[in-house]
Amino acid sequence: MRSRLNHILLTDFRSYARTTLSTGGRSVFLFGPNGAGKTNLLEAISFLSPGRGLRGAALTEVGRRTPGELGGRAWAISVEVDGEAGTARLGAGVESGASTRRLVRIDGETVSPGALTEHVRPIWLTPAQDRLFLDGASERRRFFDRLVYAAIPGHGGHVAAYDRALRERSRLLGDGPADPEWLTALEAQMAKAGALAAMARGRTLIDLQAEIDTRGDRAFPTAGLDLAGEWERLALSGLAVDEIEARLAAALARGRDRDAAAGRALSGPHRGDLLVVHRQKDRPAAECSTGEQKALILNLVLAQAARLSGSNLAPNPILLLDEVAAHLDPFRRAALFDEIEALSLQAFLTGTDELLFETLKGRAIGVHVDASTLTALDS
Repeated sequence: MRSRLNHILLTDFRSYARTTLSTGGRSVFLFGPNGAGKTNLLEAISFLSPGRGLRGAALTEVGRRTPGELGGRAWAISVEVDGEAGTARLGAGVESGASTRRLVRIDGETVSPGALTEHVRPIWLTPAQDRLFLDGASERRRFFDRLVYAAIPGHGGHVAAYDRALRERSRLLGDGPADPEWLTALEAQMAKAGALAAMARGRTLIDLQAEIDTRGDRAFPTAGLDLAGEWERLALSGLAVDEIEARLAAALARGRDRDAAAGRALSGPHRGDLLVVHRQKDRPAAECSTGEQKALILNLVLAQAARLSGSNLAPNPILLLDEVAAHLDPFRRAALFDEIEALSLQAFLTGTDELLFETLKGRAIGVHVDASTLTALDS
């Protein structure tokens, strides 16, 4: 289902006091010096989805502040989205710099953040993910959960519900009183949400691998995917979700003493991991070069984008690619641009050097960013 941002308005977001960008539904490449405000624009778009955006920032951290100003200001992002049903106006922001509650509106009506997924589904890559295969499992799990969420919006709520119950259970086991009935209730919540999360991860991995395998000989290395984790493995085995839920609840009940001694839950979907292999080299991604690792990550993102772009039930993903082009050789950089165009996706890309986007000129809008001032190139 077609979905493109036509017009963007930022108010008091990060370094922007007030700025607008009209795209006409086209892709955009932003270039300029470090610290000019390129990533801030991508981050604002990422807040058009539930969660903490591409930097993982709290709502109170992104309001603009002048030198000496202690707290950030109220902020807002407003966009016009062109979709199958026409143009929708989406807005997100906070009413005060100290607010921890995001307000979301669609065509002037206040809605929950989850309602945004009916219009936009951003997927992003940032320099922070360059170490994805070298850092701990939690980073890979968060990255993969974003891909899962793009296809299955309810996944974010299941993960959040599981995490809340997990924290409360750990507090009870550590600080007491460890009331058995309350623990049983929390473990039931964890089991239900955790089973659904594991099932969504397993289903997405199978679908992603199938998409990667059918993409043929592309410029990006072929990724072989797997999930590590008892509950994800059960999901991949085809076990029914209610059976996974029952087994997880029983495992949590059995593990109370062990988890209390360890100070954390030693079993559950919060310990899962994404495993990626460079198939052509038959080598784990962690052992590949930095460029190969970036190409493997792009393989996953483009495969998910390809799956969603062919769906009539969900909006096309909008790609937010921060400093991605600089890590690719000219051949793969051109292949990335061609793939975005072939999939009819809208993408927002950033880089310090205009020359990185030479082959995008004429196919996307070029915007020079300097001191949070946007200057569009002549088309």
